[in-house]
Amino acid sequence: MSPTVKYTLARLGLFVVIFAVLIPIPMGLFLKLILALAFSATISWFFLRTWRDQMAQQLADTVDKRRADKAKLRSALAGDDEPPATAP
Repeated sequence: MSPTVKYTLARLGLFVVIFAVLIPIPMGLFLKLILALAFSATISWFFLRTWRDQMAQQLADTVDKRRADKAKLRSALAGDDEPPATAP
């Protein structure tokens, strides 16, 4: 499974679990949603770090690949023999 999907599902699951815990507490629905969002974000910051880092690495790799493909396409369209070196 993709790191992005794992991280997204874990964040959503944390939100749902925390919201479910807050349902029996007598307070407004909007306040429960805000508290569930705040608590799930805080918990995920500490406990989902590995998946978040994997997702960030996957996105960075995708961006690098697209930049390389774009440079290769531009050099091919310009008629250059060799594509320019991409800057990190």
